[in-house]
Amino acid sequence: MLANEQVMAFVATSKPREALEFYRDVLGLELVSEDPFALVFQTANATLRIQKTQQHEPLPYTALGWKVGDISVIVSALAAKQVPLERFAGLEQDAHGVWTAPSGAKIAWFKDPDGNVLSLTE
Repeated sequence: MLANEQVMAFVATSKPREALEFYRDVLGLELVSEDPFALVFQTANATLRIQKTQQHEPLPYTALGWKVGDISVIVSALAAKQVPLERFAGLEQDAHGVWTAPSGAKIAWFKDPDGNVLSLTE
């Protein structure tokens, strides 16, 4: 039924100005619209709606992620923009913070201004 429909992703922010700057200026997403309820960005294959809330408690796990062609390029670009990668106990992450999963996938995590955990997977 929905297999051929475009996905819309949602995260929340209680810091809309900071979220706007982060997603637009740091991550390079295209801002499509902003209204009193949300910031809306377009990615290559999905719409991202960042809902404006009075209070926000981030989830303790990944809320949003990207599949990337070369994780080292993206990790370097994030580091250049002062975005630190998250480190997790029990995961052997390399010097840059990238973990290689048993499947061979390379994964890195970082947070947005509201503490939402975001990920990269190669």
